[in-house]
This record gives sequence, C-alpha cells and structure tokens, in this order.
Amino acid sequence: MSLQQKLSPQQVMLSTLLQLPLLRLEQRIKLELQENPLLEEILEDEMELDEEEEVELSLEQDQPEDGKEKKEEEEKKDEKDEETDGEIDWDLLGDEDEFEFRIPKDPNVEEYERPNPSRVTLSEHLLEQLHVIPEITEQETMIGEYIIWNIDEDGYLKVDLEEISLNLEAGVEEIENVLKIIQGFEPVGIAARDLRECLLIQLNEKHSNDLAREILTDHFDDFKNKRFEKISKKLEVSLDELKEAMDEIGKLNPKPGEGHISQDENYVIPDVIVERVDDEFVVSLNDSNIPTLRINRGYRQMLANPNKVPSEVRSFIRKRLESARWLINSIHQRRATIFRVMSAIVEKQHGFFDKGPGLLKPMILKDIAERVNMDISTISRVTNGKYVQTDFGVFELKYFFSEKMTTSDGEEVSNKKIKDLIRKIIDNEDSHKPLNDQTIVKILAEEGYPIARRTVAKYREQMKIPIARMRREI
Repeated sequence: MSLQQKLSPQQVMLSTLLQLPLLRLEQRIKLELQENPLLEEILEDEMELDEEEEVELSLEQDQPEDGKEKKEEEEKKDEKDEETDGEIDWDLLGDEDEFEFRIPKDPNVEEYERPNPSRVTLSEHLLEQLHVIPEITEQETMIGEYIIWNIDEDGYLKVDLEEISLNLEAGVEEIENVLKIIQGFEPVGIAARDLRECLLIQLNEKHSNDLAREILTDHFDDFKNKRFEKISKKLEVSLDELKEAMDEIGKLNPKPGEGHISQDENYVIPDVIVERVDDEFVVSLNDSNIPTLRINRGYRQMLANPNKVPSEVRSFIRKRLESARWLINSIHQRRATIFRVMSAIVEKQHGFFDKGPGLLKPMILKDIAERVNMDISTISRVTNGKYVQTDFGVFELKYFFSEKMTTSDGEEVSNKKIKDLIRKIIDNEDSHKPLNDQTIVKILAEEGYPIARRTVAKYREQMKIPIARMRREI
C-alpha cells in the first residue's frame, strides 16, 4: 500500500491554464471551441437574450406534467437514475459574485483594430530572391527552399548539410553549392553556419582589407577572446593597424536576420493593468478579448430529455459536458487567481507603483503565497510569462520578486538594486582598462553594499555582462 496524491481533471486544467499568457490562452480556448461541440461563444449582442432564454428554459423544466406522463417518467427515472444523475446541473460557474473582475466594455467607445503594415518575412524575402535566379533546376530550387526554411530569426542555418543530404537524397557538394548561392542574397551574411562564416561573408562582399579577413580566418579564437597583443605578435602588425582592422570587423552585423521579425512576434500584450485612481491602485485584467463561453443549448435540451436520446449519444454528451464545465470553471478560477496574486503584489510593492523601480522591495514567492493562502507552485505559474502594465512601463510579474541584501546601515534592499549599481559601474568604466569583479566589490563596499566577489560574478553573468578581459577595447 502507498499514499499517493492525484490531481482531479479540473485541477490539471486549471494548472495548465494558469501557466498560459493571454495570447496562448485565447488560442487554447479557440481550439477547445473547435474540438468540443458542447462549447460555444456568447457574442456581445446575445448576452441579454441568453439570460432571458435561461429563465424560460428553467420555467419549462419546472412545469407540472399530466398524471399519466408524470407516472411514466417516475417509473423510468428509477431505472435511469444512476445514468442521468447530475447530468442537468447547469449551475456551471458557481457563485457569480466570486468572478466580478472582468471590466465591461464601454459601449460608447468605438472599437477598432489598428491596421498593421504589410511586412515581408525573412523567409519570404529569401524565397523571392531564390525564385528569380535564371537557369536554376528544380532540384536546386527544392534544396534552396529547404535551406531557407531552416534559417533561424538571427539569419543562421541551423541544420547540418549531411542531415539535409539524408532528407533530400541529394549530394553534400550539390547542397554546398546551393548554400553558397543563398549566402550571396540580401541581407549580406545570411545562411552562415557560425559567426566566423557570417562575418567573412560580409567582409568578402565589402572587399575588405586582407588583415581583417586573416584575423577571422586564422585567429578567430584569439579575436573572440580579445587577445589583442597575441594577435599583433603573430601577425607582426602594430596595435594601431590591428585596431583599424578590428574597427572594420566591429561594423559588421553578427545577426543579419534581425529586422525581419513580424510585429505580431515582437509585441508583448499585458495580462494585467494597474492604474492609479485618486489615491488608490486599481487592478484589472486585460482579457476583454477572451471569449465568454456557454454550453450549447441544443445539447442541453437533449440531456433534459434523456428518453429521446440513444445511450451512446448520451455517453458522448456527458463526457464533453464535463470537459466543457472544467474549462469554463478553470477560466474563471484563473482570472480570480491572477487578480488576487496581482493585488497582493501591489500591496507588497506599493512603493514601486507609487514612485517607480527605485523603491522595489525584496520579495519572494513565499511572501505572496502566504498573503493569498496559495501554494508557492501556484504563484510561480501565475507570475511566469505574465506581464503587467504600470505607470512606469510593462513588466513581467517575475520582475517584482528578488532576494534581499543588507546594507552596511542594516537596511534591506532588493538585489535588483545591486544589479543596477553593478551595471552603472561597468557602463562608466574605462573601456581600455575595464574593472574586474574584485574592484567592483570594493566600489560597492564604499557605497555601503558589502557583498562577496562571487556574488558580483553571479549577478554580472545573470545580466549577460562578460568578464573584464572580454570588455576591453584596444
């Protein structure tokens, strides 16, 4: 025997929906609408009509029946009681007062969708160039299209030529030739397999000086690690000559695919909005585009008259009904949970919402979990990948959580403040003599923030700032 904890289907669904940001939630609901015939969307102009029909349907079900029909129904009820029990429980959403957080749309505000400019994607741009090449064979076109569809958003080919050869049953040499053609397309440097090849393609296009090309071809590892004196000695050139070549390399684009991401792919939609109203902060959910769902009336009437419906149909409807109920309840619980968590964050981080990021307090997931009486894992799901719109910009909910540090005066501050200080110190350093981590530790200690060198290194790495040697310029 063993003690096991199992989640109900509705708990699993709620857990799943909690993790989804707004756009993915909308996509999930649309998918459920397609797959579950018992679910349907209520349109705005149907809201009042739907409520009136609910009352009529309820009254019809409560009407007294004839003696004979009533007797027959009671006899059949005894036989089917186990099958139909609970099937017509249409109180799907529980206590409606619990879900009062949706802000109604203002009927006086005309809604419109901002037209997005027509933009050609990177793949479309490359395919257009491929398809106008004269005398290209069908086989080469197929290979070229395969290569183009495997170029990532930065402009790099992320598939080995051997893998392409196996998939297309083409020779590696033939694939290499097509790749060289594509590498001559715009933007310059596209379809490279690594950074060195990307930069060399651009240098060759510019007919650059031989020194820059030699550095990338024969001394790329030293170049990458900024071992300037070593390169100068090996190539027998002065640091001034080396600097001129390095400056030319520095003007190249390491990500030629950038700039071709569509607006839809590069846009953050906040899940929550926090606004100042008089002297208070009001939390609202930005979910007016999430459809309002209901159970299809035709199927409801079929379950209300079980004697007219075959058993296999009733079984199908019963399963889909449970799935629909779980989804509707989970959507409402998701909204209530996000609202409670965001309200607790606003209370805890009142200084931030009042004055800005400089007053961000140390806060961990446990602080909010205890405040709203929820599990830490639930808080983690709510805050991961969700964004809030504030007077100071749009922030991921994870931004408000940070460890605490104690200053020399005994004051507790967020480690985000320490990170900001480290970044400012590095931004103001002499680029020819960058500061190492131990020097940064001394500067922070002088300002009243005594922390260890390994902590500075950890925060620097989290901010993706390289070590001092990699920040040095000639």
